[in-house]
Amino acid sequence: MNTQPVKDVQGANQGASASPFVMETQCPFCSVQCKMRLTEYMPDASSAALGGSVPAFGYGQYAPAVQYSVEAKPNKASEGRLCVKGMNAYQHAVSDDRIVYPMARRGGAFERISWEEANAMMAERIEAIAGQHGRDAIGLYGGGSLTNESAYLLGKFARVALRTRYIDYNGRFCMSAAASAGNKTFGIDRGLTNPLSDIPLAKCIILTGTNIAECQPTLTPYFTKAKENGSYIIVIDPRETGTSKMADLHLRVKPGMDAALANGMLRTLIEEGLVDEKFVRARTKGYDALRTHIETQSVEEIAELSGVPAESIRKAAIAFGKAETGMVFTARGVEQQTDGFMAVRNFLNLTLLTGKIGKPGCGYGAVTGQGNGQGGREHGQKADQLPGYRLIENETHREYIASVWNIDPSELPGKGVSAYEMMEKVHEREIRALIVMGSNPVVSNPNANLVEEAMERLEFLVVADMFMSETARSADLILPVTSYLENAGTLTNLEGRVLLREGDRPAPGEARHDWRILCDLAERLGRGKYFEYADVEDIFEELRIASKGGVADYYGITYDRLRREEGVYWPCPSTDHVGNGRLFEQSFAHADGLAELVPVENHFPDERTDEAYPIYLTTGRVLSHYLTGVQTRRSHTLASRDFESFVELHPNAARRFGVTDGQLVTLTSRRGEIVVRCRVTRTIREDTVFVPMHWGDVQNVNKVTNQALDPTCRMPGFKVCAVHVRPLVAEHYA
Repeated sequence: MNTQPVKDVQGANQGASASPFVMETQCPFCSVQCKMRLTEYMPDASSAALGGSVPAFGYGQYAPAVQYSVEAKPNKASEGRLCVKGMNAYQHAVSDDRIVYPMARRGGAFERISWEEANAMMAERIEAIAGQHGRDAIGLYGGGSLTNESAYLLGKFARVALRTRYIDYNGRFCMSAAASAGNKTFGIDRGLTNPLSDIPLAKCIILTGTNIAECQPTLTPYFTKAKENGSYIIVIDPRETGTSKMADLHLRVKPGMDAALANGMLRTLIEEGLVDEKFVRARTKGYDALRTHIETQSVEEIAELSGVPAESIRKAAIAFGKAETGMVFTARGVEQQTDGFMAVRNFLNLTLLTGKIGKPGCGYGAVTGQGNGQGGREHGQKADQLPGYRLIENETHREYIASVWNIDPSELPGKGVSAYEMMEKVHEREIRALIVMGSNPVVSNPNANLVEEAMERLEFLVVADMFMSETARSADLILPVTSYLENAGTLTNLEGRVLLREGDRPAPGEARHDWRILCDLAERLGRGKYFEYADVEDIFEELRIASKGGVADYYGITYDRLRREEGVYWPCPSTDHVGNGRLFEQSFAHADGLAELVPVENHFPDERTDEAYPIYLTTGRVLSHYLTGVQTRRSHTLASRDFESFVELHPNAARRFGVTDGQLVTLTSRRGEIVVRCRVTRTIREDTVFVPMHWGDVQNVNKVTNQALDPTCRMPGFKVCAVHVRPLVAEHYA
């Protein structure tokens, strides 16, 4: 963490600078969305050669002379902090690896073409495939780091320009379990039910399946402040992490057994008389059925199932139950399971039974992973959604959005399928053409070997990206897009606070904004009249109207307000509404105002270990990288910190498999295998290995992960699969 200005110098020329190019922006990575000031310096000679006021782009003969400084700026979430990723985020934006003009695959190689040729090619191929196989033969695959405007436009483009039902996005792998659980339990899905400023007021905090110290490090001071105020922190994680090191109690749960562990804690709350009966009877429903179910549970049996000692389960539950205030946070460790929806619901049961919600120092937080994981799922990028968190199969919702888009409701397609299921439909050739924008599905999907095969089976693949990603290598057409420094728009952070990110740095080469690419293609497809926007604010103005009256109501938010107020919480139904930082103070968002409790069974992972695959694999992140690494691996500073993937094994597991620290090993599952470097450590359970998710090709951990899906939210079970570990045999790859 660093709150001081930092400087990175590219090249050796440090001569006198001309007037610097200065811009206020925010980090493009995690959901905190920290603010910063970036200053770009150019020596006089270079500046004059480029016309004096035009900043360099990191390309060509002037690049070695360019210098940059990054300064953290105060905002209401990060309070003026930046982590190592934020401080070095600009490096990928100015990288020489940027794609700067459209490229088409011809004769097995990529050739530069004009935008005119690119748009003509897309229109011709899409219309030909749709004409032969139907509109649903076209798919659109988006991303959770796109702005709200781009996410909104992707949903509209799919339904109005392409007229296909098949759209989904990589946020399906980030927030779908928590989002579904929040909607079902509370009637609304917003990452945090209360502001971040409530964290230091909580006297007990449960962090389950979340490694904030590495994934959202600028939030860590909120938790250290809570500890200073006497908070008791409980971390639930199979590994020892930077987050668990600040815990008072670390519960090393077996991967996939989180829901069972929560049942043990619920049983203890009931046994110890720590249920807030008044709150439960007045503000929830379903308690009697839940209590009947919990009374059949045994803490000792759950200890055996979960791998957590019964004494520790009771200790955690009593600490949370007795605390005057408390909060529960979940993230991918709980959510990326084949029972992720129900596992999250059980932790919401825990929150509700103790009455710790809707008041200062109390609440629930789904710690969003991607930069716009919250906003990206609110305005129509998901298969079943329309803007404002409306549902595409709800006739009233369809009628309203159709009126905003000036089409007949019958023209709107029906519900599509989830992200991984789209890959299956590509593999089955039900989807023949695919447009990928802001995502890298070859690395981010489970069962990645099937996804690679699927990409090769497409008749037409378009990838819009800043870099030659693993997915782009299979494309027929690659489109250059602008970076966060060049593309303005709004994003919604993990609190549900909408922020405006300015982006006025000139785009390199022929790169275009993603929203502009969609509008131009819509014109070529004969649907341009529905996509006439002067600028990105124009799109947001339409989004405001489209979201009006929906669960995620942005109608009262304007660019002018965002500039003045530095962020506004949704729901915000009018321009004089202050926005709701703390939800559920009086009632929940269901029609009857009550939250829903539900019994949750003790669920085993979809895939169990056996003689052939005797150890569990779980996945996660490391501090210096983000998602599939397409951006962070282009940052020389970040890449040098973690330049290759690895597998963590307990010393006893390493001896069992005959591998040593630093050795290259092969991990094999029922779906594929990868090669990574071995790290022997006592910070992980003996029955579990850990591999991060940021690398592709032979290090792509998703070549081995399980494609089984949660039946409710369609989240893949990334966090648990069975593998075998062996030393790398070179001849095997000869």
